[in-house]
Amino acid sequence: MQAPFDTSLQPARPWASGWVALGAASVAFHLGLVFYGLAPALVSRPLHMALLLPWVLVYMARTRVQRASGWLLTLLGVAACGYIAFNEPALANQYGFIDTHLQMAIGVFLILLALEAARRAIGWPLPLVALIALAYGVLGEHVPGAFGHAGIPLPSLVGTLTIAEGGLWGSLTGVSVSVVAIFVIFGAVLNAGEAGQGFMNLASAIAGRLTGGGAKVSVISSALMGSISGSASANVASTGAITIPSMVRLGYPRSLAGAVEAVASSGGQIMPPLMGAGAFVMVELTGTPYTQIMAAATLPAILYFLTVWVGINAFATRHDLKPVAESERPAPREVLITSLFFAVPFVLLLERIFLAGFTPQYAASIAIFAGMALLLFNVRLRFSLPGFVERLSEAALTAGRQIAVIGAIIICASVVVGVLSLTGLGVKITSGILSLSNDMLWPALLLTALACLILGMEVPTTAAYVICVSVAGPALTSLGLSPLLAHLFVFWFALLSTITPPVCGAVFIAAGMVGENWLKVALKAMALGIGLYIIPLAMVANPDIIALAFDPTGAVISALKVAVGLTLISYGVIARRALGWRVVFVLLGVVAIFVV
Repeated sequence: MQAPFDTSLQPARPWASGWVALGAASVAFHLGLVFYGLAPALVSRPLHMALLLPWVLVYMARTRVQRASGWLLTLLGVAACGYIAFNEPALANQYGFIDTHLQMAIGVFLILLALEAARRAIGWPLPLVALIALAYGVLGEHVPGAFGHAGIPLPSLVGTLTIAEGGLWGSLTGVSVSVVAIFVIFGAVLNAGEAGQGFMNLASAIAGRLTGGGAKVSVISSALMGSISGSASANVASTGAITIPSMVRLGYPRSLAGAVEAVASSGGQIMPPLMGAGAFVMVELTGTPYTQIMAAATLPAILYFLTVWVGINAFATRHDLKPVAESERPAPREVLITSLFFAVPFVLLLERIFLAGFTPQYAASIAIFAGMALLLFNVRLRFSLPGFVERLSEAALTAGRQIAVIGAIIICASVVVGVLSLTGLGVKITSGILSLSNDMLWPALLLTALACLILGMEVPTTAAYVICVSVAGPALTSLGLSPLLAHLFVFWFALLSTITPPVCGAVFIAAGMVGENWLKVALKAMALGIGLYIIPLAMVANPDIIALAFDPTGAVISALKVAVGLTLISYGVIARRALGWRVVFVLLGVVAIFVV
């Protein structure tokens, strides 16, 4: 189950100011790197890990024993990370080979600490995958046949993972330090102010009066909120606290109310600009500029939310899905004022990226300062210095915690990627996929999709994407897919586990909030979110759909064709019609997407 970034555990009152200060230090460090310039990887990345340790080992501790051990591990971990950063000039000349017992002890400790930090942040599955990868690195020479390797000396294995720019301090960790952390801060600043209320008000103004208005408000608000949070679970917990009770009050079936929120919130990880950190990891792995990835991801994300919207209309043929009462819809003035709290930073972010040509992290840093200035005002545009301090403290807490959780995930996943690279296992698995699929694209796609679904059930989406694309991406590109299309395909299928049983994190949270059996919620979520299963395949069948940056006309035409097909399939699966008509709708939809 995917853990939300938010946690119910709060620091004890005497320590609250300390956590705010630590969060502020994390914010200052990561923003400082953007404005300071290039810092050596063996300085910035170990310091990034040092800053995340207190959050995942102490702040998130649930027992006194965990807290005590967390403090001990944090102190030792900060010392170990400090050793790497302080000795960067000497270590850079060792080229990843350990030559002292102290370095070996520090290296082994840092690897185990990375696994323990990830375990405390999100549970056992990802650290277990990393442990298996490490065991393969150490013992793989004893594996018979093609999947064995020639053997790696332990000083070289540990050194490459801990004192060189591979493993813990590899390029993925660099993405976490330089880009992901900045956008997490951006989202934290917006959420600390009135941006969340602005999302809800705008959604209510647009969709509240329509049939199924309560559900459609959830779709729009979750799409907007998800574009900055990038977390399905966090999205359910935040927007769902408002939209789910609203839908229940309007008489929607509880299972449908939970399903709508779970499906809408899952779309946050495919909605630019953040995409749950996936966009920035994609930049690093594919070498594609961030603006092109945003453009490529936009139309598929819109199609996803369109399919959910259509699914709500189809469910309206089965249930009386009432609009939101006029008395509960915000006044136009309130919509305008609250919308400014997210519109100003968003417009500034996009203008700096697309018109000024700044890097995403630099543009986001400027937008962060604009968002901080807006924290001076409340929803009535009244200046309040005490309110500013309170909101800024909340932003620092949220940013520190979220940077830590994402950082722990990425650093642990980097261990897996490092071992794959060192041992050549990724190439061997790629060969296996090609062999099993008989060098045919569609069987290879289905094998990859199955692997993504299985891994994604227990591992957070970004980590599942990184691991799957490391082994399956080369196979897909060798069969004719462009690198970006292969990565988007894998990323979408890594997201399936948010709504697909048996492990479906967004569904579990939504079902708990609505008080309904999770399986009922999951079945409706799978019907509503059918686009999540079809759109990745549609991107392969209609590759122009991701070419918005180069061929806007062709991309839009392809998107319209796919939209028609998804509408027919959604109605065929959900609508209250004769079975024969529903089968016809589904078949026509399949033809529209994959044949026409």
